[in-house]
Amino acid sequence: MNRSTLTLALAGSLASAIASVSFAAPLAPEKMVGNEKCYGIALKGQNDCAAGPGTTCAGTSTADYQGNAWKAVPAGTCTSMNVNGHKGMLQPMKG
Repeated sequence: MNRSTLTLALAGSLASAIASVSFAAPLAPEKMVGNEKCYGIALKGQNDCAAGPGTTCAGTSTADYQGNAWKAVPAGTCTSMNVNGHKGMLQPMKG
């Protein structure tokens, strides 16, 4: 590999790594203004953050309606949500 090809390959790898980290970042506090965390309504891999042991953050829930994974929803709407028979909770489900 010549030097310019190696430089280009390394730059591409770095850009990919940075994009992956920013995609999995938690919601910024200002984006939570007017919203609340609603546990138990996210589909697999579509949580906003906090998906419990073995996961890191956004997009890492391992099951649909996982009780310790949350989605940001408008404040005051979580407990009235019913997604395919799964009710929204303001606290993570234990166990």
